[in-house]
Formats: sequence, C-alpha cells, structure tokens
Amino acid sequence: MINMNILPSEKERQWAMACHLSAFFGLIILPLGAILGPLCVWMLKKKHHPFINNSGKEALNFQISMMLWFLLSLALIRFGVGIFLIIIIEVLNIIFIIMATFSAAKGRDFHYPLSIRIIR
Repeated sequence: MINMNILPSEKERQWAMACHLSAFFGLIILPLGAILGPLCVWMLKKKHHPFINNSGKEALNFQISMMLWFLLSLALIRFGVGIFLIIIIEVLNIIFIIMATFSAAKGRDFHYPLSIRIIR
C-alpha cells in the first residue's frame, strides 16, 4: 500500500498507467501480449517507485488470472456456457483495465476483482 502522504509524481503515475494499458494493447496485438505487456513494463520500472511496483504486480496478476479464467471457459464450451463466459471475461477485462488506468492516473492503488495473487 502506498503512503498517501507521498503521492507519486506525474512520471511515476504515467509508468503505473503503462503497466495497466500495456495489457489492453496486448489484447489487441498478441494473444499473450496481455501478460507480456505488463511484465515488460513492471520488470523495467519496478525498482523506481513502490507505486509502479504495486501497479505492475496487480496488472500482471490480473492478466494471468484472466488467462486462467479464459482457459477454464474454453473447457466449458462443450457444455454450452463457455462462449457466454468468454464474452463476460473479455468485457470485464477491458472495463477493469480502464478503471485501473484511471486510478493510477490519480495516484491511487487499484486492486482488480477476480485476481489471483500469484506474484506478491
């Protein structure tokens, strides 16, 4: 958790936003880009500020979780609910990325719902 008495600078907030937005652009460009985008930004900038480190871990955990939920939904296609679940997962993914980006722009931590804490 970030000490709210010391707000991240504009540049630190921009890097935190990049952690979240890189997942969004990864969804469009590469199948695994949603995971690789936050991973690259986080690995490059995690030591510069705790806010960037937290944002990167949150974004990465969420995208890994979304990939796992997506794979589970693929397995459920056979039972008729998989397609419905995939659509819900992708819509939620986009909504939560946007919410996290706005939160990072304001210098606030965002904790993704449905996220499995793999990286602590």
